[in-house]
Amino acid sequence: MSRKGDCWDNAVAESFFHTLKVELIHERIYNTRQEAKTAIFEYIEVFYNRQRRHSYPGYLSPVDFERKNTA
Repeated sequence: MSRKGDCWDNAVAESFFHTLKVELIHERIYNTRQEAKTAIFEYIEVFYNRQRRHSYPGYLSPVDFERKNTA
């Protein structure tokens, strides 16, 4: 890992950006750069980090996973 040309270094980031593009970017046409930035911020901070279910923690949202493991 962490060597030049190692395809696994960016796998997590590439997976996230693929999901972002499929679920948000390809569905809309943005009129301004600010409109796109706002939509991406809301997707990441409101939906992806709080509500979207992820496969790694047993198909729980990050918030639900935190609640389950800190209680």
